[in-house]
Amino acid sequence: MFACAALAMATLVSAPACAANRHVTIVNKTGYTMVEFYGSNNGTTDWQEDVLGDYVLAHGESIDVNFDDATGYCVFDFLAIFEDGDQVKQEDVDVCSVGIFTFN
Repeated sequence: MFACAALAMATLVSAPACAANRHVTIVNKTGYTMVEFYGSNNGTTDWQEDVLGDYVLAHGESIDVNFDDATGYCVFDFLAIFEDGDQVKQEDVDVCSVGIFTFN
């Protein structure tokens, strides 16, 4: 489930060349374990489903997420919830042009 460095580099290189590619590598560099992650397009008012499900994203780990939800949206909001209860929200991420997104 966790992306390897080669996949991350391939995603970074191919994302700008293909606007339909909505794959983004989410990287956790916060020092805390991410226990939930949500990504919802700007056309919706709810957070959809937890992308991690039963998994967690420890510090230093990454995951490749396909944000193609068949709506045609490229702009998404992200919400990460960490083991200590902290929540980090990032709005207006263009998943059609961003190959890697890092939580610091």
